[in-house]
Amino acid sequence: MRVNTRILTQYVRDLSFENVVARKGVTGNPQPEMQVQVSLDARKRSETQYEVITKLNLTSKSAGTNDVLFVIELEYAGIFHIEGIPADQLHPYLLVECPRITFPFVRRIVSDVARDGGFPSVNIDMIDFFGLYRNELARRVQAAKENGEGAAAPQPVIQ
Repeated sequence: MRVNTRILTQYVRDLSFENVVARKGVTGNPQPEMQVQVSLDARKRSETQYEVITKLNLTSKSAGTNDVLFVIELEYAGIFHIEGIPADQLHPYLLVECPRITFPFVRRIVSDVARDGGFPSVNIDMIDFFGLYRNELARRVQAAKENGEGAAAPQPVIQ
């Protein structure tokens, strides 16, 4: 069977921007350093529909003083219609391929929010979603070993 993927909709689930510089009344043009954290989640909505959520936390700090300049927290979701993927490949598909599809929109939102907050536009580097997925599986295996559950990789669950 051929894989059929369609984006039914995509949207901002939650967005927060904290302009620390404006609150503190700091002036000047600080050189920012970015710290980006990404996490992913997927939920089954119906037999062929899944909601995939990219959660991104970006903290911008001044390179010279390490003072926080601004913080952006974004949850961006896409509803995907997916058919033709074997069950054992569905989880990595949802947490690797689907975020790759929505990532350009996440990047644009973050850039626009930073710019609208009075900072230079932020260009987030491409994210290795497969690497994130692989690291999460390794973390789960390690946690299972530490909890005495054996070395078998825990099966991912989509709720």
